Amino acid sequence: MKPSDNREFDFNEGAPERQRRVAPPTRAPAPPLNVAAAVPVNASAPVLLPASAATVGAPTPAATSAGAAESTSAGATVLSNAGAPISATVTAAAAAGAGSDDAARAAASALALANARKAIGAAAGIAVHVAGLDWQAIAAELDARGYAIVPGMLTAEECVAMAAQYAQPALFRSRVVMARHGYGSGEYQYFRYPLPSTVSALRQSLYGPLAGIANHWHAVLQMEARFAPDHADFLARCHAAGQQRPTPLLLQYGPGDYNCLHQDLYGEHVFPLQAAILLSQPGVDFDGGEFVLTEQRPRMQSRVEVVPLKQGDMVIFAVNHRPAQGARGAHRVQMRHGVSRLRSGARHTLGIIFHDAE
Repeated sequence: MKPSDNREFDFNEGAPERQRRVAPPTRAPAPPLNVAAAVPVNASAPVLLPASAATVGAPTPAATSAGAAESTSAGATVLSNAGAPISATVTAAAAAGAGSDDAARAAASALALANARKAIGAAAGIAVHVAGLDWQAIAAELDARGYAIVPGMLTAEECVAMAAQYAQPALFRSRVVMARHGYGSGEYQYFRYPLPSTVSALRQSLYGPLAGIANHWHAVLQMEARFAPDHADFLARCHAAGQQRPTPLLLQYGPGDYNCLHQDLYGEHVFPLQAAILLSQPGVDFDGGEFVLTEQRPRMQSRVEVVPLKQGDMVIFAVNHRPAQGARGAHRVQMRHGVSRLRSGARHTLGIIFHDAE
């Protein structure tokens, strides 16, 4: 994600370029939030329950696919969300809890998730997973703090496979070395179209429910722009305005690297929410490198939030500002994000931005 204070990139070389501003919005009344209406849930589809279902954003309890669970042979090794084989997870749980019901349910949920993804494919599994998330709880977290954590959005196997794509230059349209432009230390690459199937599935399936939240935010802030429920329609608006370059990206950090506080603005049309998924395992693959958010409050000092993420966890957060209630009603709170200095190891992150770039 581009580290700058509202600066743009030349997407071939990574140099800053002129920013385009949105005209002052007209005022409109704020309708009530109806996130559920924006989520296309198939009632007959199984909902995949990740191992950490207690965190905000975890799928609501429902029956998982028995057929998917049976599709993996008894001798196969399946990874849990924590990255360890299921057999190792069950053994460790038994040793620690002697048949704990919670540990057994967590292991069974992780097994069901991994097996279902194998049976129907990662892209289809992601769509089902996203449809089953508790979007009312996610909306409440975003309203309160400007971010929400979704645990286990990708499995450990999917994280490793996604990080390995960084070494495949044919997948990307440009590479940015942050130190050359004062954006931090480390580097990242923007995917080219067509996007990899996992990236495309995340972008398309997340957009619908997030569009409902984005429209609510714009209504509360009395901003004129609204967002179509289908991502293809929103991209058509971007492309008509000259924003035609894809913005999903992979970021790579090594020892001493960091990402300066910034906002990901790529043109006139800006979707107000984005997502990042941690592909590496903290404490194993790297140390340090925490995801950081700052909130600039009117007539007050900035507030800093360190967001705890595990491998496969996704954080959804505000691109540039979020609504907050004050004594005089709703106002904009400016937000920026970055990554603290990596003390050791290697860290990869997938960034999902919903508007395209000029």
